[in-house]
Amino acid sequence: MEKQTITIYDVAREANVSMATVSRVVNGNPNVKPATRKKVLEVIDRLDYRPNAVARGLASKKTTTVGVIIPDVSNIFFSSLARGIDDVATMYKYNIILANSDGSDDKEINVLNNLLAKQVDGVIFMGHHITEAIRGEFSRSKTPVVLAGSIDPDNQVGSVNIDYQAAAKEATNLLAENGNTKIAFISGSLLDPINGKERLTGYKEALSTNKLDYNEGLVFEAEYQYKMGENLAERVMNSGATAAYIVDDELAIGLTNGLLDRGIKIPEEFEIITTNNTLLTEVVRPKLTSVTQPLYDIGAVSMRLLTKMMNKEDVEEKTIVLPHGIVERGSTK
Repeated sequence: MEKQTITIYDVAREANVSMATVSRVVNGNPNVKPATRKKVLEVIDRLDYRPNAVARGLASKKTTTVGVIIPDVSNIFFSSLARGIDDVATMYKYNIILANSDGSDDKEINVLNNLLAKQVDGVIFMGHHITEAIRGEFSRSKTPVVLAGSIDPDNQVGSVNIDYQAAAKEATNLLAENGNTKIAFISGSLLDPINGKERLTGYKEALSTNKLDYNEGLVFEAEYQYKMGENLAERVMNSGATAAYIVDDELAIGLTNGLLDRGIKIPEEFEIITTNNTLLTEVVRPKLTSVTQPLYDIGAVSMRLLTKMMNKEDVEEKTIVLPHGIVERGSTK
């Protein structure tokens, strides 16, 4: 037998109060007598009433719901950001709809439009790059958008990141100072401005500082997957590289194990610095030296920035850059 939907009218009738009173109790309005509040809450509990978020949204023009677009929910980097987003959303009484885009440009548009159709109050976007098509959808919708761990080269959309150029430069510098003259740069697609603009520029600056030549043969693109890193091992060895700066932890572990399987000693014969400092960097052996990013904070600050935009509060700076560092472990000398 299908369960009957309990409405605000049922609660009001059972508690012998107006629907406005039930609404005030549900929304935490203090202008309700304690005895009345207690009676209404008892009825809500007994009838197992769940307020209809869609109906409330139509009445208030707000759904208190935020859409979060994530390229790969299984990647620990993105899930760490999502945790920070969710905690702050809960604090400000927003609900989250998490949508997986698989890093596909076309699917990102579909996912965004599905979220907008659900009347979300705002969107947090984690994507590898901002296409003109997705930018057009952001602009057309008028819904506030914040990028978390993604950058907008035109600075039109709010974003929260670290200084990826400086981080790449510091990591490559460390490898050069350790005596490596052939340092590989291993990233996702260079069409992603974080990789092709920020990180690659930092890598080149470090090479120049250390009087090393830039060699396109030492630049590798791969998907952010363990198997891709493992498959790269042979090519990286054949390139003559003795060290690598890698922009994803799963990719870095794949390369580490691929090199170890081929008898390469780490760090004695090959040094590795990765980027996200997720838990993965400490469960592999040797433990990986990594750029440190405040992943949880990037997510949390993104959500806080979005709440300000949704509530039309003053926002002093839409482009927020958080601090980073480098933690040295067993994959460097």
